[in-house]
This record gives sequence, C-alpha cells and structure tokens, in this order.
Amino acid sequence: MPFSILGLAEPLLRALRDEGYTSPTPIQLRAIPPALEGRDLLGIAQTGTGKTAAFALPIIQRLSQHPPAGAPPRPIRCLVLTPTRELAAQIHESFRAYGRHARIASTVIFGGVGQHPQVQALRRGVDVLIATPGRLLDLMGQGHVRLAGIEVFVLDEADRMLDMGFIHDIRRIVREIPAKRQTLFFSATMPREIQSLADGLLRDPVRVEVEAVSAAADTVTQSIYFVAKPDKPALLRHLLSDRAVTRALVFTRTKHGADKVCRLLEQASIKAEAIHGNKSQNARVRALENFRSGSTRVLVASDLAARGLDIDNISHVVNFDLPNEPETYVHRIGRTGRAGALGTAFSFCDSEERAFLRDIERLIRKPVPVVSDHPYSAGAHAPVARGQGGSRPGHGGHAPRQAGFAGRGDHDRRHGQGGRQGQGGRGARHGHGASHDQPRHQAGHGSAGHTQAGAQGAPATPHQTVNRDARERPPARPQRPLW
Repeated sequence: MPFSILGLAEPLLRALRDEGYTSPTPIQLRAIPPALEGRDLLGIAQTGTGKTAAFALPIIQRLSQHPPAGAPPRPIRCLVLTPTRELAAQIHESFRAYGRHARIASTVIFGGVGQHPQVQALRRGVDVLIATPGRLLDLMGQGHVRLAGIEVFVLDEADRMLDMGFIHDIRRIVREIPAKRQTLFFSATMPREIQSLADGLLRDPVRVEVEAVSAAADTVTQSIYFVAKPDKPALLRHLLSDRAVTRALVFTRTKHGADKVCRLLEQASIKAEAIHGNKSQNARVRALENFRSGSTRVLVASDLAARGLDIDNISHVVNFDLPNEPETYVHRIGRTGRAGALGTAFSFCDSEERAFLRDIERLIRKPVPVVSDHPYSAGAHAPVARGQGGSRPGHGGHAPRQAGFAGRGDHDRRHGQGGRQGQGGRGARHGHGASHDQPRHQAGHGSAGHTQAGAQGAPATPHQTVNRDARERPPARPQRPLW
C-alpha cells in the first residue's frame, strides 16, 4: 500500500522516496489521515513503529499549505516536546528529511550544551521547535521562546515523561500554549497518570493503538542465560566472539555499569562505546554516529539514553541486567528485528533477577527460552521456579570468574537517588540519578534489599542460541504497578 493513498502532498511523497520509504507502517496508515484533517490524536505504539513520521508528515503538510502572515521572524507554530536529547535530535533530523522539499524551518533545543546557538536559531525564526522540557522552560524564562502562536502541539513518549518526573513541567508549558490548537499525544504505555494527562490535553481524539505493550515482536528470537553476576562480563565477551553479532546494543541498569562494561570490552579488544545521561552531548552524538556507521560494533546504553534511538540493522540486543520494569524489556528488545528484519535478544539473569524474569514472562504471556549450554551457566539444574530469589549451587568446577562488577556496581543497583517527594506513580517508588535536563522537584534517596548471588554450575560447551539526559531506575520493585 503506497503513501500516496494517505493524501500527502507531492513534496512529501518525493521526500519519502528520497529516504527509501515505499509503504506506511500501521501507525502511519491509521494516524496520518485524521492528523491531516486537524483532529486530535492519541497514539499508543511501541518504539520503532514509525510514529515520528506519523506526526511529522501531516504537520509539515499543514504548515507548508498555510504559511504565516506578517513580517519575519516567523513565529513558532508547532512544538514537539520529548523527554531526551537523543530523541529530540532524531525528531529534528526527521523533520529536516521529510521537509526537504517544503519551506519549513525547524530547530531543536535541549540541555547539556551551550544555549547560544539555540537562541540564535530561535531569533532567526522557526516553524517547528523540538525541545526537552528543562531547556525549553529555561529559555522561556529568559524570554527567548514564546508559544503564543502554537497551532500544533506534539507530546511524544509521554510515559517516559512520567518516569522522568516531567509531568509538572509539561503542565507549566501547556499553560503557555493557546487552547485552540491540534494536539498529537503519543505514548508506548497508558498508566493512569498518563491517561489523566491525555484527558486534559485532548479534545475528542482519534485513538490509534497499533500494538499492545505486552507484545514482543515476532521477528525477535529471545533467550535467557542464567549466570552468576560476577560472570556476566565473561559471558558477554563469549557471545560477542560470534561474528554473527554484527551490531549489538547492550543494556545495563546503571550509568556506572555501562561505563564498566565498555572498559572490560575494550580490554578484550572489542570496540565499544557507552551512552548515558552523564556523557557530554558531543560524546553521545559521536558514539551514536560511530555505531550507525559501523566503526563501533557494540553500544552500551542505559534505558532512558537509548529511548527513541533510530538505528537500523541492530542484529542483537543484550540485556546485561534485566530491567525491573517488564515493559522496559519489551522496549529494549524492540531495538532489533525492526521493519520485518530478524533480530536476536540475549538476556542475562542472576539469582537476584529471577523476580524480574517472572514479571517479564507474565507480561509477554510466554516463557523466555533458556540457554543452559554455555560456559558460565549458573542454576541451570535448579528447579524451574522463576521469580524466586537464589539458585541451587552448581556441581563440580566452573570457568574462572571475572571480577570487577561486585563493588560500586552492586551499590548502584541497590540504591537509587533523586526520588520525588510527595508524588505518586513509578517515579516516586523508584529513585533516579541526576542529569542535565531534569525536573525541579526532587529529594531524598531510595534503597532496596538484596540477596546473595548463587554459586555457579559446571562448565559446558559453547552456547547455542534458542530459536528503546536521563535517570536510570534501581532494581527495587516493592510492588507491581496498579495499571
């Protein structure tokens, strides 16, 4: 089915052909027509489904068909609000690509870099502004941004806005936007707080839900590796020795853990770079470009830093640490197996993470196949009791352990910082570390107990596989979310 049936203008169709796109994805097919009609939209879709084009294409068409009246500089007519710097930069790239044959000016603003170039771009006048909440509020306070001319407001990754504590900032920003506007609201999940926010922003919206959050892509082969925590680095090196792993995205729970994994891989002569909220913007952009170009084979990331990354042909996703939110597992493995391509997701599970695995399998409604035939197997002979802490000691000798993840990394996984006072939802239950672009209501520390890792099993033959500015969340999971 071609894009031409959606009612898009020829300049946009030409830009899509330039990008090599021939057919719309399900969310584009269902979201673009009502967006072109000016309807409010509530879009629920996993990452990697093509939702950026679902809102960028109708916005470009609307703004180009109705140019602003009056003398320059042109007013900001569309605001796209997004949680992270990387996602903001990628949305800006999409607007530039899709609007290359239209006279639409766009710019992006986010924290972690100097504001002077951003202010200069704003002074020249833009039609579309893509922003993260922190930097936008800063520049609004300085008088550099005025939102009185907004015709279209896009809130992207709304559930991550909630996780990161940006909901109050969003409400402050919305108060400065005209009530008469089109609102396009996108979220991968719809917890109660997000539904409440959507109800307050949208008027008679068209609801587009293309895939439930619990649905893992059929194109991704999943497998779980039971392994003692100290042996995770050695198991990762073992798996990466397979040259079939051409481009791997490795997820860790903490920023410190991402850096440590990178160092250990570099010591093993495996080219790797890390991306997380403590990295400078230039370092993050450089790491992404190296990964896209193939000069870096392995990118190690925290969840929020990787959210919204648009990188093609990722052959493997590795969950070095299992996420304590099962929905995050689905987002992670959605980085591979995109657009009909096949992908592979390896997940490591130590004795402290069995409860997380149980929650993941409950969400996706099926067990993750276990690979026990690998040199660092731990608890492979234990009864199948996923979700129970601890594992049965192994029998006989085992491969040498790789120390290096038992110090500060353990502490980072057990103790979070920056929990918000007096607020409900996931952000209040789980602490977070600081970043450049963050909300202003934070205090306190959170902690959680832990169990000791189980002993290792006997050595085995090499493995055989069985046939996305931010704060990371610690593993404490005192209760399941109510939504």
